[in-house]
Amino acid sequence: MKYKTIKILSEYSDIGKRLDIFLSEKLQKFTRSQIKKIINQNLVMINNNSTKSQSKKIKKNDLIYISLEKSINDKLLPSKKKVEIVHEDKDIIVINKPQGMVVHPGAGNKKDTLVNILIGSHKKKLSKIGDPTRPGIVHRIDKETSGLLVVAKNNLAHAFLGKQFSNHSIRRKYLALVWGVLRPLKGKIETFITRSKKNRQLMIADEFKGKKAITKYHTVKVYSKIDVPKLSLIEFELETGRTHQIRVHMKYKGTSILGDNKYKKKNLKFKKLNKKFEILLNSLKGQVLHASTLGFIHPKNSKIMEFKSDLPAKFKKLLFFLDKLDN
Repeated sequence: MKYKTIKILSEYSDIGKRLDIFLSEKLQKFTRSQIKKIINQNLVMINNNSTKSQSKKIKKNDLIYISLEKSINDKLLPSKKKVEIVHEDKDIIVINKPQGMVVHPGAGNKKDTLVNILIGSHKKKLSKIGDPTRPGIVHRIDKETSGLLVVAKNNLAHAFLGKQFSNHSIRRKYLALVWGVLRPLKGKIETFITRSKKNRQLMIADEFKGKKAITKYHTVKVYSKIDVPKLSLIEFELETGRTHQIRVHMKYKGTSILGDNKYKKKNLKFKKLNKKFEILLNSLKGQVLHASTLGFIHPKNSKIMEFKSDLPAKFKKLLFFLDKLDN
């Protein structure tokens, strides 16, 4: 039987976690029962020492090796599709991901993901820390969210960037069009975020359980016209990076981002709607949310780097229409 080995370096946020919980978070394509089976079969090593203990506590900078049976489905298929590269050097690639592109392969998405494209263009010039189906991937943004993300080309860069994400020193700003007006116009949302028990594909904000989530925001502009519902252009800055964080926090505040069908505001009805706005609204294929700014310390030269991304065409078209109504 052929095995492949996955290497995972623990981060500050992993300290004190049970081994089975740690692996469940890092290897999300496996169920909890599959993770337990892997540990029981003596296929896990921590710092070159094998262990069968499910409850073994993770320490800082532990290097965990997991041996998994090779599967034909694990082979990453290169894609000839192109993606916009904002910056590239020997250690990192900064990508401007379009809306509709999945970051890495998963159930129902085996080709033409960002990883498949990078495999096609960069082959072996990607880091190999963590899940082998995600080479180079340090962080993700949702399929229907556009904008900036950084990819690591080697393991040292991956580990260095990973630490910045875990200690929340990465600068991440997003722009979104939101239904209604947030009160106050500027503030900070602090909750915990956990997976919904009713629908495992959704996340929910909770006052007591889950992972801490902090989102800063300020309202850039409020649009208020007779035949167009009140809308707000809002800039968000993430202090943490939880799954669907901004979208979940908007639902927590009683609203949602335009085009967000997963977390959309309930009972959203309009008596009278501008026809052109209705056409623009119906043309949306996902949330109007864009990762516009990404800042971090370079893993090799320690320089502070910051990148900005222009808004995608549909987002611009909506703003142009709304600004025209204001004139």
